Amino acid sequence: MKKGIHPEYNKVVFMDTTSGYKFICGSTKTSNETIEMEDGNTYPLIKIEISSDSHPFYTGRQRFVEKGGRIEKFKKRYNMD
Repeated sequence: MKKGIHPEYNKVVFMDTTSGYKFICGSTKTSNETIEMEDGNTYPLIKIEISSDSHPFYTGRQRFVEKGGRIEKFKKRYNMD
């Protein structure tokens, strides 16, 4: 393999925003957000919407999350309540 062409490979925390499930995994992704885990170390935090903890294939059941429609999202984003 050529030296200097591959990205850094570090440990990061992926957090499922639906269930709050967190896991540490090696990744080339980075984030400005950090989180301190139970092991006492601080890792970059990457938020994801679906993981094995919330996906129907792995859980065997469907979860419905109230996300609102497009208009509600627009109003929330631009503080137009």
